[in-house]
Formats: sequence, C-alpha cells, structure tokens
Amino acid sequence: MRLLTFLRGELFERGIHPPQYKLTAGAPILRLPYAPRLTVPLSQHIGRPAHPVVKVGQEVVRGQPVARADDWLSVPHHAPAAGVVEAIGLRPSSRGPWTESIVIRPHAGATQEDGWGVPRDVDAMSPQDILQAVWDSGMVGLGGAAFPTHAKLTVPENANVHTLVVNGCECEPYLTCDHRVMLEEAPTLIRGVRLAMRATGSRRAIIGVEDNKPDAVTSIQAAIDTAQATDIFVEPVPTKYPQGSEKMLIMALFGVEIPSGALPVSLGMVMNNVGTLAAVGRLLPAGQGLTERVITIAGPGVRRPGNYRVPLGTPMSFVLAWAGAPIDRTSARQLVLGGPMMGQAVAALDAPITKGVSGVLLFRREDMYDHGGRKTYPCIKCGECIESCPMGLNPSTLGMLAAKREYEEMGEQYHLGDCFECGCCTYVCPSNIPLVQQFRVAKQVLREAAAAAPATPPAVRA
Repeated sequence: MRLLTFLRGELFERGIHPPQYKLTAGAPILRLPYAPRLTVPLSQHIGRPAHPVVKVGQEVVRGQPVARADDWLSVPHHAPAAGVVEAIGLRPSSRGPWTESIVIRPHAGATQEDGWGVPRDVDAMSPQDILQAVWDSGMVGLGGAAFPTHAKLTVPENANVHTLVVNGCECEPYLTCDHRVMLEEAPTLIRGVRLAMRATGSRRAIIGVEDNKPDAVTSIQAAIDTAQATDIFVEPVPTKYPQGSEKMLIMALFGVEIPSGALPVSLGMVMNNVGTLAAVGRLLPAGQGLTERVITIAGPGVRRPGNYRVPLGTPMSFVLAWAGAPIDRTSARQLVLGGPMMGQAVAALDAPITKGVSGVLLFRREDMYDHGGRKTYPCIKCGECIESCPMGLNPSTLGMLAAKREYEEMGEQYHLGDCFECGCCTYVCPSNIPLVQQFRVAKQVLREAAAAAPATPPAVRA
C-alpha cells in the first residue's frame, strides 16, 4: 500500500506541522477516583437529549441505565457509579448553556464494580444484534465528535461497505489517550474492530496510525498476529495535522478523495476512532454501558500530566485538582477541552467530563501570546491559509465575506459546508485573523436561518 498524505493538486501539501507536545505518550493509563458528585448531562452526543428513567432519591448501581434514548440519533446514559440520584435539573455544561442533567452521589466505600451488565456471546450475535448492543451501551465517537456509534455503523440499504477504516492518528498536539489505548488495549481494540466489521459487512479493516507512534503500530500488529486476523491491517501514515480527519485519512491511505458533500460510505467505507472501537470490544462482551473513558490531562499548567480513566460526570475542578493543576485567577488563563487546535475553551469548572471529551488542557497566563489578547491586522493576501487548508478552500475570501456578513455567499459559492473547522488557517495567518471562529459563526447563522425557513410545500400535480 502506498504511503500517502493529503495533497493540494501536484504543487503543495496541505495541512500544517504544529509542535507535538506529546509529553504524556509514555504515561500509562491511571484510574481517577470518584468525585463526591457526578453530573450526567442528558445531552452528551449529537442528536436529541436522552430522557431520565430514574427519580430523585433512587438508589442506582454502576452501569444502570439512568436515561433512555429519545430517537434513533440519541443514546442512553448509564450511572457512572453506584450511589443515590441527588438531583435532576439544569447544571453547567462545557458548551456554555446549562443543560438538563442527573446528579449522582456515589456511595462512599463502595467497590464500584459494574452491577448491571450481563455477559454476551458476541460470536453468536447477528449484525443487527451488534448494532442494537452498541446502541444500548450508549456508545458515541470518543474522538471528540460524539456522533452515536450505532448510527455510524448502520449502512444505508443502497450502500455496499467493503472497508472499515480505523483512525489511530491522534494528530492534535498534547493528546495521547488514543496512543495509550493502542499500546495497552490492542487485543480489545482488535475485538472491537471485528465486531464493527461484522456490523457493517466490511471485508477488511485498515487501522491508520501516524508514523510518530511506531510502538503503537508494533502493538497493534502483535495483536493482529495473535488473533490471526488476516483481514485486518495496520498502516503508518505521515505525521501531519489534520491527518486524523475522516477525509484526510482516507486520502492518505487510499489516494481517493471523498466528493464534496459526500460521506465515506459513498466510497464503500466506514470510519471509527480507535478509542471507540476499543470501548466496543470491552463493553459488548460484558453487556455493559459506557460509564468512563480515557482522557489526557496536560498543558503547561498541569503538574502531574498523564492519561487517566475518568468516570463520566466528574467535574473539571476535581480532575484538575487530582492532576496537580489548581485553578486560581493569578495563574490560570485558559482551560481547553480536547486539543488546542479544535478544542473548546471552558469557563465553568463545575462542567463535567462527558463522552466526547478526549483531553483537558490547562494553559497559564505566561503561555498565552499576551495578556490583552492577540491584535488582529488586515489580510495581506499572502495565501498561507489557502496552501494549508486541507479541503482546498479559500479561507481568505471566506474571512472577508464573513466580516461583511455575506454568509449565504460563503455557503453557496465558496463551499463553507466543506470546512470541518480544523484551525489550520487561523494557525498560519500572520495577521492573526480568527478565521475558524468566523466560520463557526457563519455556519451557526446559516443553520438557524435554515431551521427558521418555512418548509417548501410539495408540488401539486395537475
């Protein structure tokens, strides 16, 4: 197989090479203790929020369903610890607005073993049984998108999937949780890959790993050999941001480009993150729900950076205190969930760890550009953003249209919808123009306008 990366025609390579800061790559996964209170938001996924199925004062065991899915693009949630439901109501969220949540007070001294799951014979399960089990587990994409996994693995009737692509790139700086999962849980990952292949009908699976993780490639290959899996392959790809993007990784592995507005399934492929499939391989045989996940806690403001297995619902303040990162106004500057390129800043320390959080990064004031914010200058037409854009868009023109609030033109003529907000344009801009932030605002305005537009009445035949 050719070792490619994503290209821009024949002249330039797209993407960027930010400093990696993978300082926690050698840190084994440690288990974080339970916080005094765990907050389970009913919306931890793309889709409609789940509905609570427990009441205040009710005793719950670890792994017990506490909220059911509202529709097909929703997922259930499970109790991350044995305890008592203390409250159901609005609580702070990482997205900003308060959201409906279930607050659980864990029992002190409890063993916190999963008391709900019933082991399954996964080898006897049909593809539909696997999809239902994934849905029942409350699994979403753990790479950050939080798209319901059962929906991702459901193949449309008119499609024919032949390849499962597994994303092990983890190209964001600082983040190493997927790297550690590939090192420590490779056999479980291969089991999850097998289940996903059966669910989608894939004839082969390709695990793409950036070539700055040779130990992960070796670990996965050893697990493949042990399982005698002749239809699963691990392939190194060049280290570059955003190599882990869906379209970019497929271009790197196969040299084919997903058409604008299309999904990988149009080319007979389905993609999943390594952390997601490792969790599938662990939870489905045990019949358990998703109650915890591995995250990276890092950044210059963290004294004990590392990779931690954290109960879902753990408050940010508890996570940071355990990692030796006390928050105070004199030192703390910014708390970021996810990576520094595509992550989001968080203001509320009471916000909990959710299913889509892959990292918690803390930066001090002295780590930022300056104390007053970066000064923005007019665009100098240098073209750096155009050369770096992995989708081949024109961020400079899009930015000028955004400044004039010409949002419809951005979408109709300049393919704003193809932007996946990787931040490459903002990173390379010498004028410090917050391009990706402008694009997010433009997308939100267009979404709101589309939602408010009256439905077009069906045509009436004469």
